[in-house]
Amino acid sequence: MKKLIACTAIIGLLAGCAQPIPPEALQFQPDNLENRQLQSRKYDIKSEKELLTASNNVLQDMGFNLDESNMPLGVIVASKSRDATEAGQVAGAIFMAFMFGANAASYDKVQKIRASLVTKPAATNNPIEVDVKTKSGKQVKFDQQVPTPNSYIVRVTFQRLVWNQKNVLTKIEGINDPEIYQEFFDKLSKSVFLQAQNVN
Repeated sequence: MKKLIACTAIIGLLAGCAQPIPPEALQFQPDNLENRQLQSRKYDIKSEKELLTASNNVLQDMGFNLDESNMPLGVIVASKSRDATEAGQVAGAIFMAFMFGANAASYDKVQKIRASLVTKPAATNNPIEVDVKTKSGKQVKFDQQVPTPNSYIVRVTFQRLVWNQKNVLTKIEGINDPEIYQEFFDKLSKSVFLQAQNVN
């Protein structure tokens, strides 16, 4: 009887602490200027292929394994796996298992850090104005970006995926730690410089 009362009290406390998920948490957040500045850099280099090769080498130096690569599209996806176990979560899982059975216990076990990198030609600050007449006879005007020769933009994003001990994906979250991006771009700048000097 005491165990039943204790279980009911704990369930009541947990239910009282639970808050509904705010609707804005489930909506895609628009890209903002601060993130773009954190995640992007411009490089002057002979070719996009050389920049992708340098980027791939930097990711490997940082412990990532190449998952996908498409040179013509300027895309690299790489990842590395790490332990995600935290002592506090394990202690909580043991308590939940003791009180409610083994199925109630859950804790983070494995995490994968994923890097997604995209390159594109950089454009000049002075786009040209294009004036086009459509088939229907409508006149359309727009600004056309002009690529800068031997200049490319690199954008990289880091993401964390976490699985629990039952191998269920429990978290997907972006990593916006400026130090990680700074480390990547510092190494990439050095690699691009060495390539320009033909140093292997």
